[in-house]
Amino acid sequence: MLISALCDYYDVLAQKGLVLPDGYSGVGIHAKIALTEDGEIESIVDCRENDTQAENKKSKKQVPLVMKLPKRTEKTALDRNIIEHRPRYIFGLIYDSKTSSLSTIEKKDSKKKESDYTINQKLFAKSNLEFIEGINTPLVNAYRRFMEQWVPEDQLKNKILLGFGKELNRDGFAFCLAGRPDKLLHDEPEIKEKWERMYTASVENNDDPIAQCCITGEYLPIKSVHDKIKGIGGQSRSTLVCYNNEADESYCKKQSVNSCISAMAVKKYTEALNYLLAKENHRTFIEKTTYIYWAASGEEACDDIFSALSIGDTMDREHTDKWLDSVFKEIKHGKATQEIVDGIDNIDSDVSFYVVGVKPTKSRLAVKCVYRQSFGKILQNTIQHHSDMQLDGDERPITINAIYKALMPTKRDPKPSDDEDKGKAKKRKSKEESSDSSDKVSPALMAKLFDAIINGTPYPDALLATALRRVKTSPDDKMNNVRMGLIKACINRSARLKGKQEEIKMSLDLENRDPAYLCGRLFCKLEDIQRCASKDKLNRTIRDSYFSAAATRPASVFSRLLSLSQHHLAKLDKKTAYRMDKEVTEIIGMMESAFPPRLSLKEQGVFMLGYYQQKNQRFEKKAAADAADE
Repeated sequence: MLISALCDYYDVLAQKGLVLPDGYSGVGIHAKIALTEDGEIESIVDCRENDTQAENKKSKKQVPLVMKLPKRTEKTALDRNIIEHRPRYIFGLIYDSKTSSLSTIEKKDSKKKESDYTINQKLFAKSNLEFIEGINTPLVNAYRRFMEQWVPEDQLKNKILLGFGKELNRDGFAFCLAGRPDKLLHDEPEIKEKWERMYTASVENNDDPIAQCCITGEYLPIKSVHDKIKGIGGQSRSTLVCYNNEADESYCKKQSVNSCISAMAVKKYTEALNYLLAKENHRTFIEKTTYIYWAASGEEACDDIFSALSIGDTMDREHTDKWLDSVFKEIKHGKATQEIVDGIDNIDSDVSFYVVGVKPTKSRLAVKCVYRQSFGKILQNTIQHHSDMQLDGDERPITINAIYKALMPTKRDPKPSDDEDKGKAKKRKSKEESSDSSDKVSPALMAKLFDAIINGTPYPDALLATALRRVKTSPDDKMNNVRMGLIKACINRSARLKGKQEEIKMSLDLENRDPAYLCGRLFCKLEDIQRCASKDKLNRTIRDSYFSAAATRPASVFSRLLSLSQHHLAKLDKKTAYRMDKEVTEIIGMMESAFPPRLSLKEQGVFMLGYYQQKNQRFEKKAAADAADE
């Protein structure tokens, strides 16, 4: 299903002119080599541009220009390209950052008679001189003279290359004439015409076996080695389909011929996948898994809306932000998710929408999940997820990456003791981290969470347990709306899917008589009394000492806390003490029984939400009082 869907998406992109034609590759070009008519290098001009999609706009990160060059080789071994862009082939030199000098030989190759760089340069010159034979234009002639007279050993003191520094080792280059940076070698009509004739002939004369393609159903040449996928989990190139072991082969078929996928289908699915991975509004990274998503019709509006709701980023930011504002207002007013989806203009809610998770392994890409659903259904489920998570004060969607960060533990570096040096302390810390599995977010947990969001199914049980553990073990400032929203979502969705009434509202519920909820509110009030009595000068409050125990075994803790509160009330003036004591008494009076001896995981979540919402009301009252004074 995945490869077939990607092939269909390629056809949509091709109609819009968004993918490269057959026989060409997109190459990142960092600089242009300006040649004189005699083939000398006059200058190297940086042609990178500012990254308009960078998260930090102030950083002004520069990215290469992607240009259309004749198809690049996929081989990692020695191989040539027509109209080369790789510096090791063009110059046959390497820049040593330590000595700030150029060399034809790396240190590891010092015993070789001829370095790989010299061999590369000779291969580049030979193949490209053969290709441009018979072509006569000013730029091509300058390119020919450059290759004929360039000797790497004679260019070790070249000031232009030395001035380019370490970028010389990794940048991509294009050729132009001095004074004409807009006229590039690979855009010359004669070059393109000859390359297309040459590429067509090579395709027609290939010896790939003919068989029925399992994707298109047609009898076509079957690709033996599939094209590479770029930009997955930090790896430069991987394959989606490969056969690396002879044990996987059958019927005397070699490598990926066993998959029966034609060269045409391979080109389509790899081009489509690389296009999606290159676009910010089509992919996101969670831990080591890359999630990509697209609408089968190619509607960018669908991608922007899903990206804004799930990832927190979008290409059409102004329009999408207005839509998000309206969605969250409708959620606050209790509008049903289906009504919100039906109210979206210019969106085909019946179009198929795909979400795919892939993760690199040593040999290939592993497909972790494939979701296919109508866009309207996915949107409805995603909005319902945000409705489940929303607490009072949330004005923006809580993204998947924000959830991942919230589930990570807050760690403090241990200080080495007097008789333990920093090196030993670092090793001890590393050992402790590797042995404690609770300090990591399980990839399986994130995959199940994503599945629950897309399909509207119950959240994984481990999600509630992980969120509770993070709240108990983290400092007070880490009891944030993301962690508390997750707890609320787990509790409310579980109740709703069982046909029960949702238990937790977005803001403080003064009518909620759940013992666990009341215990959480009561704990917050007792903390307020302690803070007021000490005038907020305490380093530790009952939150630091008793919160985890109170959330687990209220009966064993609250009797002591109530006793302590009497000592704190004695330090307050009569009016304040009376008011705060009355609030505590009212909450205790709402409890229909004694303090629970033990709370289940769900009840612990209810306790924490009662505490959190009561605490937020305190801040709201303070903010309102400050505003009134102004």
